[in-house]
Order: sequence, then structure tokens, then C-alpha cells
Amino acid sequence: MNKRKVGSQAEEVAEKYLVRRGYEVVEKNYNCSFGEIDIVARKDDFWIFIEVKYRRDLSYGYPVEAVTVAKQKNIRKVAMLYIKHKNLVREKNFRFDVVGILGELNNPRISLIENAF
Repeated sequence: MNKRKVGSQAEEVAEKYLVRRGYEVVEKNYNCSFGEIDIVARKDDFWIFIEVKYRRDLSYGYPVEAVTVAKQKNIRKVAMLYIKHKNLVREKNFRFDVVGILGELNNPRISLIENAF
């Protein structure tokens, strides 16, 4: 199975997990010239930009460890463009969450870090 297909399956697992926890998924795979945001969601009064990271095992560390400072900076930049593009500049509550998925996708261990950065 190629990386793109595995990534899409991991994002589907994350989406189901988030919906069960009360998130409303607004958009998936928002792309612009700077990169991508995996999931944009709403919960309570927040717009939430969510990065999904998957690892089959710990050979390369925990999934959430892959969201480096450089990756965070890039996600922030894409989020700013999303806010401008969707005319959300008057909104006040934004945050960045990270979903880490570890193990086989049919029986994963999922961690959610709210307001991760």
C-alpha cells in the first residue's frame, strides 16, 4: 500500500475519532501553495486546525513527535491563508490540535493533543 493511501486511511480514522468526540468536520485536506491542513473542524466556539500523524510502530518515534517546530510554523501559515480565504477574520477562537495514530489502522491507539501549539 502506498503512503498516500495509508495517509488517507489514517485521516479517515482520525475523522471518525474526532466526530465521536463532538468535533464537526468542516473541511478535509485544505491545500494552498504553502501546504495542507489535514482537517479543519469546529467544536464549541473554536475553529480547529488539525494535523494527523500516523506511525505503524515506534521505529521513528511517536506520531505526534513528527509535528516539529518547522511543521507547526507551516501549518500556522496555511491556517492564516484559510482564515483569509474563508473570510473568518472576525472570528476570535482558533486553535491547533494534533491527532497521533499508532499501530494497525484497524485497531489503532489514538492520542489527541488539544491546543498543541
